[in-house]
Amino acid sequence: MKVNKILRHQVKTKWYYYFWGSMAVAVVGGQIYVGIGYREMAEATKGSDIRVTCEVIPPYTPPVQRINRVREFE
Repeated sequence: MKVNKILRHQVKTKWYYYFWGSMAVAVVGGQIYVGIGYREMAEATKGSDIRVTCEVIPPYTPPVQRINRVREFE
């Protein structure tokens, strides 16, 4: 007697596709939201006067350590 079994691999329910479809919509919606905010920020900075001033700071020189040659405090 032969038993014919069809093995189905990776059978997914409709809820699987609903979940990942909604996740894809959420990601695309987030990208659109961030893109709109970036565009608004870029337009806001076009009209404003932005000035950058650079101040030259001299390089750091560590303090000179004194050597205790007498060794009276050791």
